[in-house]
Amino acid sequence: MMDAKDEEQLHDEAEALRQQTADGAPELAEHDRVAELERQLEEANSKALYAAAEIQNVRRRLEQEKQQASAYATTQFAKDMLAIKDHLERALVAVNDELRDDKVASQFLAGIEATARELESVFARHGISRIKSVGETLDPHRHQAMMEIPTDQSEPGTIIEEMQAGYMLKDRLLRPALVGVAKAP
Repeated sequence: MMDAKDEEQLHDEAEALRQQTADGAPELAEHDRVAELERQLEEANSKALYAAAEIQNVRRRLEQEKQQASAYATTQFAKDMLAIKDHLERALVAVNDELRDDKVASQFLAGIEATARELESVFARHGISRIKSVGETLDPHRHQAMMEIPTDQSEPGTIIEEMQAGYMLKDRLLRPALVGVAKAP
């Protein structure tokens, strides 16, 4: 049999175990709660990093679109100015030697030629350049074939006549060149 002292000691030990178990359960529950909070924090950090990256991508894309918009904002105006340049060139081509020899007409022509040169200078400052055509191979991205001309003097597919000049605005096609292309006779 157990004496009272041993029984009391056993009772104290059982009570201590009960206390440890009772204290351990909240500790375990708190440990699970901390783990859950850490998981939520990690998830929130991940979402915040993703959102920051997305914002940076949107900013970069908007900046690029802004640069392109400003670089190519003059496209329609440039197309309209090409019609004026075409008229000036046609007028100068139509002038015969007799008119060039006439003193009044030659001064008038000098003004038209100066205007054409100034327009060419303005085009160059704004990145508008003429597409080289005659002698080149037909490039459907820059040239529009209007007719085929039978000839044995040029390789088939080579441009031998330009009806209307084509132009680029920086790296974009502003207007294709209208051309005549050689074909085998």
